[in-house]
Amino acid sequence: MALLTVFTPAYNRANTLSRTYDSLCVQDCKDFVWLIIDDGSTDHTAEMVKNWQSEDNGFEIQYIYKDNGGMHTAHNTAYENIHTELNVCIDSDDKMASGAIGKIKATWEKIRDKGYAGIIALDSDFAGNIIGKGFPENLIDTTLGGYYAAGGAGDKKLIYRTDVINSVPPYPVFPGEKYVGLVYKYTLIDQKYKMYVMNEVVCKVEYQADGSTGTMWKQYLKNPNGFAFLRKVAMQYPTSKKRLIRDCIHYCSSSQISKNNNYIKESPRKLLTIFCTPFGWVLTWIIRKKANEKH
Repeated sequence: MALLTVFTPAYNRANTLSRTYDSLCVQDCKDFVWLIIDDGSTDHTAEMVKNWQSEDNGFEIQYIYKDNGGMHTAHNTAYENIHTELNVCIDSDDKMASGAIGKIKATWEKIRDKGYAGIIALDSDFAGNIIGKGFPENLIDTTLGGYYAAGGAGDKKLIYRTDVINSVPPYPVFPGEKYVGLVYKYTLIDQKYKMYVMNEVVCKVEYQADGSTGTMWKQYLKNPNGFAFLRKVAMQYPTSKKRLIRDCIHYCSSSQISKNNNYIKESPRKLLTIFCTPFGWVLTWIIRKKANEKH
């Protein structure tokens, strides 16, 4: 069995998925499986992947089609079908960095028995510039939340043990909504495990204008229950007082947008939620204004 599953959620990304495939074909280590979770695409993704499966590329390609449900549901499907020791998500518009698989394997073989949840590594843009901030010098291990609480910034690539990622509950699904932040699982894992720091770029990313990052204001309006759920979890495991207050304001706003009149009763921080409620209304106004500006 391969060591690693590289999984890629894809929704109408036939125009960019080929560069993900090309980046995997040129890896010097082929000890991985590529799992594509097609989240209800209506383009020619399925046909394209079928052609790749017939090619001599040196690694197994697995393909699963599911009805469109959003990124978090694609992750749920992936985790249900991964059987390798490690897994990593590479988005359908990103590329695996040169030599990344070999570096992950070599690093894991050194620290496999140290009790880590996995490896945290760097993302860069296509020009090689680190996304956000790199890791502090001499940082050996960290939790994801601890990295950001200490001043870290930007997306990082997370290579998790499959048994660990499946030891916490799957992402919840809210009717009519298609977004729950992936950080939910990572936050729960942070409470029990650390990640080993690999100060190497393993993924090159490009943010699309129609991706979730570029449409976040609208996501707040379309998926208020998912966001309220995520903020409630964050308030249970705060990384700083500033972050706790910010999450509480967002929780109030998302609850107001979803018209949940019981949000104070349901909050893990009831007094703080009462205090933050007026600020939640202000944030809701800002969100609606920003979302309309994006039309």
